[in-house]
Amino acid sequence: MKLVKEFREFAIKGNVMDMAVGIIIGLAFGKIVSSFVADIIMPPLGLLIGGVNFTDLHLVMKAAVGEEPAVTLNYGTFIQVTIDFLIVAFAIFLVIKGMNSLRKKKKEEPAAPPAPPEPTKEEMLLTEIRDLLRRE
Repeated sequence: MKLVKEFREFAIKGNVMDMAVGIIIGLAFGKIVSSFVADIIMPPLGLLIGGVNFTDLHLVMKAAVGEEPAVTLNYGTFIQVTIDFLIVAFAIFLVIKGMNSLRKKKKEEPAAPPAPPEPTKEEMLLTEIRDLLRRE
């Protein structure tokens, strides 16, 4: 039972929930980037290099025989996924860089010094005694 309690405390902590939300948003962002690369970047790039569709690039290692499919090395898909990764990594880099610069600005703002606490009755009495002793 202690293990279940510890796990529940861990799972309910704010950091775990924030991480879960981040992963979900990251997955959705990954789909957007994949579509951006596949539908916007790769067609013009393929056109520039002679009308090549990167997802169709492959090397046949063993031809199809009857109902058995061909064995292919799909290096075009690998190229497209690599470009997806580079775009996602660059976007995350920019977001983190922006967050870090905001944190630095926040830390640089000087905080107002706290007001000194009111002296207690005992401190005021001791101050009066000290002042009386100095006069004599």
